[in-house]
Amino acid sequence: MPSIFSSLGLATAHDSIQCGESPSGRELVFLVDGLGADLLKKYADVAPSLSSMVQQGTVTTSFPSTTATSLATLTTGEMPGTHGMLGYTVQVPRSGGRVLNTLKWDERVDPAIWQPVPTLFERATAADISVTHVAAKRYENTGFTRAVFRGAHYKGANIAADLISETVAALQKSPSFVYLYVNDVDSAGHSDGVGSDKWIAALKSVDDLLHTLMQKLPRGTRIWLTADHGMINVDEKIVLGSDNDLLTDVAVIAGEPRMRHLYLATESEAAQKEVISRWESALASKVVMHTRQSAIAAGLFGANVSLDAAERAGDVIAIAQGNLVLLDPERADKEGSMIGHHGGDSVVESSVPLLQHVVN
Repeated sequence: MPSIFSSLGLATAHDSIQCGESPSGRELVFLVDGLGADLLKKYADVAPSLSSMVQQGTVTTSFPSTTATSLATLTTGEMPGTHGMLGYTVQVPRSGGRVLNTLKWDERVDPAIWQPVPTLFERATAADISVTHVAAKRYENTGFTRAVFRGAHYKGANIAADLISETVAALQKSPSFVYLYVNDVDSAGHSDGVGSDKWIAALKSVDDLLHTLMQKLPRGTRIWLTADHGMINVDEKIVLGSDNDLLTDVAVIAGEPRMRHLYLATESEAAQKEVISRWESALASKVVMHTRQSAIAAGLFGANVSLDAAERAGDVIAIAQGNLVLLDPERADKEGSMIGHHGGDSVVESSVPLLQHVVN
């Protein structure tokens, strides 16, 4: 996204993908939650408007491949080790084991302290670029919105017609930028699976929305379409601590079923080694295991990791491989009922499209 803001004249943003100057000073980023790059070709006949866009390549998301982390990377232009959003849920340091759900938030946590990096929206607004965030009304003023989308005018819209009208209205002036978000594809993938009837219907609705935008947006508006992560359908489920000893020495479970932050009862290298040995003995190649230190050294969260970000990471990190999910016993029914999952490091989960279209 820095490249797009650079095209609108934001001097502090770097044009890493050679966007060049904006055709009309009007830029739209359409974020389709859960639309993996592998799906566009497979379901091209379902989505003719999507298929008509110019492919700018495939983007690899930051890790973990989950909404909170990916969107923070998108809106700050920084990696998770800098912005500090290390997953769907993480333990709040020095809280006695309290877990923060980063999408639902916890009002005891200040969003501006948890995610301190100035957003591209804040930087653009300060440079007199009009920035608008269009999404469902339920996201307005949430902790996550205040952490990641600071600086944008928020326009809540719950139906397609309103999403379209708010987007079109916001792009009348120049320079202007709109971030448009829909989660129908992700929701259908979780509940019914990628490729299900419900998922295909959701993809069609996104394509219809895109088609109407192509007709109604001001001439010269450049549309970018991308996603926050892909998704896989899973067929192997392990409930942690149920008929196994995988929770021995583990005090708090966070993350999500494809990537777990494990916070240990005893913080020591010996305890980390014991837990990793136990998991590797039980699961072998079905998981990739890291200590907090080895995850940081491997660059999982980017080249630079702040002290705040580092202490939010699990003492041990478990990344599910293949089509496996690692279920929290307290949430096993809900997590286990989902067919589609993401959060891991597979190519399918981590690859998203980058498409472009200039309105004629």
